[in-house]
Amino acid sequence: MRRISALTPLLLCGLLAAQPAAAQDATYSVRMMTPEAAQKAAKAALEACRKAGYQVAVAVVDRAGLPLVMLRDRFAGPHAPGVATDKAWTALTFKTDTTELTKVTGPGMPQSGLRGVDRVTAFGGGMMIQAGGSLYGAIGVSGAPGGDADDACAKAGIEAIQIDLEM
Repeated sequence: MRRISALTPLLLCGLLAAQPAAAQDATYSVRMMTPEAAQKAAKAALEACRKAGYQVAVAVVDRAGLPLVMLRDRFAGPHAPGVATDKAWTALTFKTDTTELTKVTGPGMPQSGLRGVDRVTAFGGGMMIQAGGSLYGAIGVSGAPGGDADDACAKAGIEAIQIDLEM
Protein backbone atom coordinates (compact mmCIF):
# COMPACT_ATOMS: atom_id res chain seq x y z
CA MET A 1 0.00 0.00 0.00
CA ARG A 2 2.79 2.33 0.86
CA ARG A 3 4.36 1.82 -2.53
CA ILE A 4 1.19 3.00 -4.34
CA SER A 5 0.88 6.12 -2.24
CA ALA A 6 4.53 6.97 -2.88
CA LEU A 7 3.92 6.76 -6.65
CA THR A 8 0.78 8.90 -6.56
CA PRO A 9 2.57 12.28 -6.42
CA LEU A 10 4.81 11.23 -9.31
CA LEU A 11 1.82 10.19 -11.41
CA LEU A 12 0.04 13.46 -10.65
CA CYS A 13 3.11 15.47 -11.64
CA GLY A 14 3.30 13.55 -14.91
CA LEU A 15 -0.35 14.21 -15.68
CA LEU A 16 -0.08 17.90 -14.86
CA ALA A 17 3.03 18.27 -17.02
CA ALA A 18 1.07 16.91 -19.99
CA GLN A 19 -1.70 19.51 -19.66
CA PRO A 20 0.01 22.43 -21.47
CA ALA A 21 0.63 20.28 -24.53
CA ALA A 22 -3.03 19.32 -24.70
CA ALA A 23 -4.06 22.97 -24.38
CA GLN A 24 -1.77 23.94 -27.25
CA ASP A 25 -3.38 21.33 -29.50
CA ALA A 26 -6.81 22.84 -28.88
CA THR A 27 -5.96 26.10 -30.67
CA TYR A 28 -4.04 27.31 -33.69
CA SER A 29 -2.89 30.58 -35.19
CA VAL A 30 -3.62 31.84 -38.68
CA ARG A 31 -2.22 34.66 -40.76
CA MET A 32 -4.83 37.00 -42.23
CA MET A 33 -4.62 39.43 -45.13
CA THR A 34 -5.39 43.02 -44.18
CA PRO A 35 -8.05 45.03 -46.01
CA GLU A 36 -5.24 47.33 -47.14
CA ALA A 37 -3.38 44.43 -48.81
CA ALA A 38 -6.63 43.27 -50.43
CA GLN A 39 -7.27 46.78 -51.73
CA LYS A 40 -3.72 47.01 -53.12
CA ALA A 41 -4.21 43.71 -54.97
CA ALA A 42 -7.59 44.78 -56.35
CA LYS A 43 -6.25 48.14 -57.54
CA ALA A 44 -3.28 46.48 -59.26
CA ALA A 45 -5.56 43.99 -61.01
CA LEU A 46 -7.94 46.76 -62.10
CA GLU A 47 -5.02 48.82 -63.43
CA ALA A 48 -3.58 45.85 -65.35
CA CYS A 49 -6.94 45.34 -67.05
CA ARG A 50 -7.28 49.06 -67.81
CA LYS A 51 -3.85 49.07 -69.48
CA ALA A 52 -5.01 46.16 -71.63
CA GLY A 53 -8.19 48.07 -72.52
CA TYR A 54 -10.63 46.07 -70.38
CA GLN A 55 -13.32 47.37 -68.05
CA VAL A 56 -13.66 44.84 -65.23
CA ALA A 57 -14.70 44.22 -61.67
CA VAL A 58 -12.22 42.82 -59.14
CA ALA A 59 -13.09 41.14 -55.85
CA VAL A 60 -10.82 39.91 -53.08
CA VAL A 61 -12.06 37.51 -50.40
CA ASP A 62 -10.32 36.51 -47.18
CA ARG A 63 -9.34 32.98 -46.17
CA ALA A 64 -12.93 32.33 -45.03
CA GLY A 65 -14.36 33.35 -48.41
CA LEU A 66 -15.79 36.61 -47.10
CA PRO A 67 -15.44 39.72 -49.29
CA LEU A 68 -12.76 42.23 -48.30
CA VAL A 69 -12.74 44.45 -51.40
CA MET A 70 -14.77 44.83 -54.58
CA LEU A 71 -13.90 47.39 -57.25
CA ARG A 72 -15.84 47.93 -60.48
CA ASP A 73 -14.51 50.06 -63.30
CA ARG A 74 -16.91 52.63 -64.76
CA PHE A 75 -18.03 50.63 -67.77
CA ALA A 76 -17.77 47.08 -66.44
CA GLY A 77 -21.00 45.16 -66.96
CA PRO A 78 -23.58 44.94 -64.19
CA HIS A 79 -22.90 41.19 -63.88
CA ALA A 80 -19.16 41.68 -63.31
CA PRO A 81 -19.12 42.41 -59.53
CA GLY A 82 -21.08 39.28 -58.65
CA VAL A 83 -19.13 37.07 -61.04
CA ALA A 84 -15.78 38.41 -59.77
CA THR A 85 -16.80 37.73 -56.18
CA ASP A 86 -17.98 34.22 -57.06
CA LYS A 87 -14.74 33.49 -58.94
CA ALA A 88 -12.71 34.50 -55.88
CA TRP A 89 -15.00 32.47 -53.60
CA THR A 90 -14.75 29.44 -55.90
CA ALA A 91 -10.94 29.56 -56.03
CA LEU A 92 -10.78 29.84 -52.25
CA THR A 93 -13.41 27.19 -51.55
CA PHE A 94 -11.91 24.55 -53.83
CA LYS A 95 -8.33 25.68 -53.19
CA THR A 96 -7.58 25.77 -56.89
CA ASP A 97 -7.51 28.49 -59.52
CA THR A 98 -10.75 28.58 -61.50
CA THR A 99 -8.98 27.93 -64.83
CA GLU A 100 -7.84 24.60 -63.39
CA LEU A 101 -11.35 23.92 -62.09
CA THR A 102 -12.68 24.49 -65.61
CA LYS A 103 -10.61 21.55 -66.84
CA VAL A 104 -11.78 19.05 -64.21
CA THR A 105 -15.48 20.00 -64.25
CA GLY A 106 -16.13 19.90 -67.99
CA PRO A 107 -18.81 17.74 -69.59
CA GLY A 108 -18.21 14.05 -69.00
CA MET A 109 -15.66 14.65 -66.24
CA PRO A 110 -16.22 12.99 -62.84
CA GLN A 111 -16.50 16.39 -61.13
CA SER A 112 -18.82 17.96 -63.71
CA GLY A 113 -21.62 18.10 -61.13
CA LEU A 114 -19.76 20.85 -59.27
CA ARG A 115 -20.86 23.30 -61.92
CA GLY A 116 -24.41 22.97 -60.61
CA VAL A 117 -23.44 24.02 -57.08
CA ASP A 118 -24.61 27.51 -56.13
CA ARG A 119 -21.87 30.18 -56.57
CA VAL A 120 -19.38 27.82 -58.24
CA THR A 121 -17.91 29.73 -61.16
CA ALA A 122 -15.72 27.38 -63.15
CA PHE A 123 -14.02 29.58 -65.71
CA GLY A 124 -10.85 31.66 -65.64
CA GLY A 125 -10.32 34.72 -63.48
CA GLY A 126 -10.31 33.33 -59.92
CA MET A 127 -6.95 32.73 -58.24
CA MET A 128 -5.79 31.82 -54.76
CA ILE A 129 -3.63 34.31 -52.87
CA GLN A 130 -0.86 32.33 -51.18
CA ALA A 131 2.51 33.20 -49.68
CA GLY A 132 4.96 31.55 -47.34
CA GLY A 133 2.92 28.35 -47.16
CA SER A 134 -0.26 30.14 -46.07
CA LEU A 135 -3.51 30.64 -47.95
CA TYR A 136 -4.61 34.25 -47.41
CA GLY A 137 -7.67 34.40 -49.65
CA ALA A 138 -8.44 34.72 -53.33
CA ILE A 139 -8.95 37.29 -56.07
CA GLY A 140 -11.53 37.25 -58.84
CA VAL A 141 -11.64 39.31 -62.02
CA SER A 142 -14.60 39.51 -64.39
CA GLY A 143 -15.21 41.48 -67.55
CA ALA A 144 -12.14 40.98 -69.74
CA PRO A 145 -12.68 39.09 -72.99
CA GLY A 146 -12.06 35.55 -71.77
CA GLY A 147 -10.73 33.74 -68.74
CA ASP A 148 -7.09 34.06 -69.86
CA ALA A 149 -7.32 37.86 -69.80
CA ASP A 150 -9.09 37.80 -66.43
CA ASP A 151 -6.33 35.49 -65.12
CA ALA A 152 -3.60 37.88 -66.31
CA CYS A 153 -5.17 40.75 -64.39
CA ALA A 154 -5.72 38.63 -61.27
CA LYS A 155 -2.09 37.54 -61.41
CA ALA A 156 -0.97 41.18 -61.55
CA GLY A 157 -2.99 41.83 -58.40
CA ILE A 158 -1.37 38.94 -56.57
CA GLU A 159 2.11 39.99 -57.68
CA ALA A 160 1.50 43.48 -56.25
CA ILE A 161 1.18 42.09 -52.71
CA GLN A 162 3.29 38.92 -52.86
CA ILE A 163 6.33 40.45 -51.12
CA ASP A 164 4.14 42.14 -48.49
CA LEU A 165 2.56 38.80 -47.57
CA GLU A 166 5.84 36.91 -47.44
CA MET A 167 7.37 39.32 -44.92
